[in-house]
Amino acid sequence: MNPRALLSTRRLRVVFALATVFFTLVLAGGYVTAQAGANQAGSGSVVEADPNNGTSERVVPPRDNITVVSTDSTAFITNEGDGPRKRAELVAFAPNGSIYYRNETHTRYWDVDPVEGTDATVEYLYSDHLTPDECHSGSVCTRNGVERVNLTTGNVTEIYARITPGKHSTRWHDADRIGEDRLLVADIAQDRAFVVNTTSERVTWSWDAQTDFDTASGGPYPEDWTHINDVEYVELDGRETVMVSVRNQDQVVFVDMETGLRENWTLGSDGDHDTLYEQHNPDYIPAERGGPAVLVADSENGRVVEYQRQNGSWEQSWEWRDQRLTWVRDADRLPNGHTLLTDSNGDRVLEVDEDAEVVWETTVGFPYESERLGTGDESTGGRSAAALGLPDHVPNASDRTAVEEATTLLPKSLVNSVAYLLPSWVGTVELLAAFGLLVVLTLWTVVEWRRRAFEVHLQWPFQIRNR
Repeated sequence: MNPRALLSTRRLRVVFALATVFFTLVLAGGYVTAQAGANQAGSGSVVEADPNNGTSERVVPPRDNITVVSTDSTAFITNEGDGPRKRAELVAFAPNGSIYYRNETHTRYWDVDPVEGTDATVEYLYSDHLTPDECHSGSVCTRNGVERVNLTTGNVTEIYARITPGKHSTRWHDADRIGEDRLLVADIAQDRAFVVNTTSERVTWSWDAQTDFDTASGGPYPEDWTHINDVEYVELDGRETVMVSVRNQDQVVFVDMETGLRENWTLGSDGDHDTLYEQHNPDYIPAERGGPAVLVADSENGRVVEYQRQNGSWEQSWEWRDQRLTWVRDADRLPNGHTLLTDSNGDRVLEVDEDAEVVWETTVGFPYESERLGTGDESTGGRSAAALGLPDHVPNASDRTAVEEATTLLPKSLVNSVAYLLPSWVGTVELLAAFGLLVVLTLWTVVEWRRRAFEVHLQWPFQIRNR
């Protein structure tokens, strides 16, 4: 190698080395900062709290009534892991901020609803991953079930359960009680909503998404076609109706239990990501509380949005998001006009007041849904944004840093997918540093390879000689 080429190679190595050190320090700094924050007293990190400490230690900020949170898990291959985002739990916090109840029995926790007529009893939906042996099959399966628990005594009662094949796209996310022995279920596995009599275990009503949707729409069929993740019993014009969140079609639909889909009530359309983008947990607010309106966790768009029914169509009436809100999957309008939000990839549960200000928040590892007991199920005690005159809260582009601005250029689904897979301490800066480190190491490898030519002789044994 001539001296000039040798000097050029050395300079490149210095540049690559400095860039590697810089990006590594950024990642290390992010990790150390996150660990220091988690260890601070009163940080509100539920998953860092020791459940054996009793109920006297405050782990979240105080708030009126019991707050119940169900959490998902990012453990992809196995059922659980070491990090907070990889351990699913059902946890309840007392008004003073201490742990009132905690359960980590199941693989995943999803919908949680207060039981009417009780002060501290809830029903929740869980999923358990089962081994092929437990499934009596050659492949894995999932047990989806609903249990009732008295948060004060800890007594658990099984309500209903079914086995579904597979794991990742067969876990039920929502089940609502609509009568003494009637349970309304969002069945992701079979792309349907159904009502089951929990006494006889007979299905008494069902709506199959193929009745109204083509399999070319939404996600891949049959692996994860509609991803129906939420159902809610409502009355429209005095008729029994089921509101269904068809996530992969970006739509919230209304199905008359006798006549079928009410097409003119559909909110959103497949691929119209300006309206909804793979939403979760829509809540219906009826006319007597300022509606008809639908409050939605617009997940992939990183916002909470509400639509008001006006002149036979849906019009956006409210939007809330901040710089941290990433992949929100639940939003409940409380009777006091506040909104309780659950941000999965943001690892937090927060309460926003009528002035769009955050008045309560806490860190929780990968939460799925939150309920404030004493306020009714989900948004049943709240009024519409239009009736309350709620102001929008949307950060200005000028408030974003250069790093945050760069992130907005990436597809939202990609950002959320990466955030799902990475540890909770990896924020926007750390993500870009990781990407930069990957690019630098790749370029460095390519340069070194090209500078060092090899000859490979195809004879046994192989001989590799460096020129």
